[in-house]
Order: sequence, then C-alpha cells, then structure tokens
Amino acid sequence: MASVADNCEVGAYSIIGADVELGEGTVIGPHVVIKGPTKIGKNNRIFQFSSIGEDPQDLKYAGETTKLQIGDSNIVREYATINRGTIGGGAITRIGSHNLFMAYIHIAHDCQISDHTVFANGASLAGHVEVGSHAILAGFACVHQFCTVGEHAFVGLNSVANRDVPPFMMVVGNYAEAKGINKNGLRRRDFSEEVIAALHRAYLALIRQRGDRSEALKALQPLCKEHDEVGRFVDFIKKSERGVVR
Repeated sequence: MASVADNCEVGAYSIIGADVELGEGTVIGPHVVIKGPTKIGKNNRIFQFSSIGEDPQDLKYAGETTKLQIGDSNIVREYATINRGTIGGGAITRIGSHNLFMAYIHIAHDCQISDHTVFANGASLAGHVEVGSHAILAGFACVHQFCTVGEHAFVGLNSVANRDVPPFMMVVGNYAEAKGINKNGLRRRDFSEEVIAALHRAYLALIRQRGDRSEALKALQPLCKEHDEVGRFVDFIKKSERGVVR
C-alpha cells in the first residue's frame, strides 16, 4: 500500500502506486504517475503529467525490486521522467533536496543527484550519472552514462558531456569543451574573488595545459592548502576514471 501524509495534496487522475511514500506537505498535480518502491520527502511539488519511479530503461532489468528516493523541497515540472535504479547500479536512484527540475527532463536509473541543482527544460542524464550540489544543466544538455558533474559546475545549452565535468567549471558544446571557471555562478553564490582567482589558476594549470600533469599538481599543492575549493577541484581531476572535459 501507499503511505500518504495527511497534509499531502494529490491531483485528479493521478496514480500513487504500491510502496510509494509521500512526505508532509508534498503536492502532486493531476495526471501524475508514481510507481514504487519510491520514497518522496517533505514539501515537494510535482507537476502534471510527470512519471516518477517507473521501471529503469535498461534491457538487463528483469523486474527486480529497486528504489527511487527523493528528498525535500524539490520542484518537478511537467512531463519529467525519473526512473528507479537497477541491481547493477546499487538498486537505487537518489535525489537530494531543494532541486529544480524543469519540464521534460529525464533522470535515468541509478543516478545520484545532490542538493540545490537546476535542470533546465529537456536536460537529460543517462544511467549511473552523479551530479554535485549547485550544479546547473542548461536546456537540452545531456550527460553520458557513468559520468560525474561536479559541484557548482555549469553545462551549457545543447551540450553533451561524455566525460567528467570538474567542479566549479563551465563546459559548452557537442561534445562539451571547457570554457573556464563558472565565475558568474560562483559570484552569485558569494564566492570571494580570491577563491575564484585561485580556481582559475588551477584550471589553467590542469585543464588548459596539455601533457603530464604531475608537475602542475606539485605546483598547486600550496594553493590547495590555502583554498579548500582548489583542493576539491584537484582531487576531482585526480580521481576521475573517465577523464575530464578539456
């Protein structure tokens, strides 16, 4: 059976399936389908014609029990599709809190999305994608399966990211290319000019320069110690298994 908090609202013709849990204050518009096992937290707003928690679009999926988990205070606009996980990907698709998913977005199986992200109209994630906090995907941006988009990154309009997008960076194009640090976005979030300048130095050393990164990594160690953001930028690049957008 479904579990629906007393102060939830469910619009006309919506279907709330078995093993669906809706938290307090969540509002479901008309003509929405939510399939379980799905857990949706407090104060979410899901607009009409969205499909939430449907089976993963994976030919290997054979009806196993997998989950979708959504946090609090998310907005999901019209015709969005968000699928549950697969056994091969940890069996769960997980979405954090305070995210905005605009119309026609798609989040595939086993994706892991943090908090305060924005997915503009038509943005899509293939399976097993990770998206860090405060990242923005512009309209019709797409991310290849198994890629990671770092915190505070920006993926531009109609871009296709087939490699990892480091945090704090802006990438644009098909296939996506690095266009620098996401300076305007960072300024809007009250990052200091000193931190932005330090990130720009790290970007020039690790992304714009070609060849062996070992010397650049050594040279950046003092900057990593001085600015935690630079340390996170460098660590992301060092740990990337797919390689990063350059």
